[in-house]
Amino acid sequence: MTDTQTSPDRELKARLRAVWALGNYTAVATEIIPGLGPVLVEACAITDRDEVLDIAAGTGNAAIVAAETGADVTASDLTPELLESGKRIAQSRGAHLNWVVADAESLPFADGSFDAVMSCVGVMFAPHHGQTASEMVRVCRPGGRIGLINWTPEGFIGRMFATMKPYAPPPPPGAQPPPLWGNPEHVESLLAGKVQDFTAERRTLRVDRFATPEDFLGFFKANYGPTIAVYKSLADSPERAAALDEALLELVRGFSAGTGNTAMDWEYLLVTAKRA
Repeated sequence: MTDTQTSPDRELKARLRAVWALGNYTAVATEIIPGLGPVLVEACAITDRDEVLDIAAGTGNAAIVAAETGADVTASDLTPELLESGKRIAQSRGAHLNWVVADAESLPFADGSFDAVMSCVGVMFAPHHGQTASEMVRVCRPGGRIGLINWTPEGFIGRMFATMKPYAPPPPPGAQPPPLWGNPEHVESLLAGKVQDFTAERRTLRVDRFATPEDFLGFFKANYGPTIAVYKSLADSPERAAALDEALLELVRGFSAGTGNTAMDWEYLLVTAKRA
């Protein structure tokens, strides 16, 4: 497709690539959220007859599962480092798929190229939601399936981003908050007139990887790009960094209250639709 991005757009995308290359997102995908990929592949009813695109695929949490059905799968992402990690995971599992560096807001694929287009906690981080939704629909064939899993604003990850926001640099002009993709009314408005059979269901992912709130904090400060980026911005403000530590620890305590340990249920929104 023709590149219509302005210089500020390119700078923003370069920043996003850098953020997601920080730390070790592979650890997050394989140790914390591996269960999401199979949920999305099942919801999209992927079979060995399908050509599938996973947008903002990261390390292939959903794309590799789709490829294991025998489908012809393309995994695209803005961050080459994530795709390289995904290639290694796929190779270790004997899965074969295509890996393409691509911007979710300007996909390098022809109209109607895929039977199914999906994204697992990926497209939500593209800054311009309407543009992303239009591209997602454009590359899906008429009657093809669209499937999304996104963190909700009210769920743990949505609340984590809200907790970090006062400590983070201001977002670029025009960038929309990622957790809005977890609001069913927002997603439906993005797809209005472009799809049919729209469904949105709130579900939860049980996360019991962490022994203590401090264990969670250490893991996310070491591995999760957005968290790392916020703390890097606080390098010269140790008091603010300490305040953010405590705010995140309190968030974990609140979400794990009553479980007897630090197990948490992280809410996400599962969306399915068919291109009109």
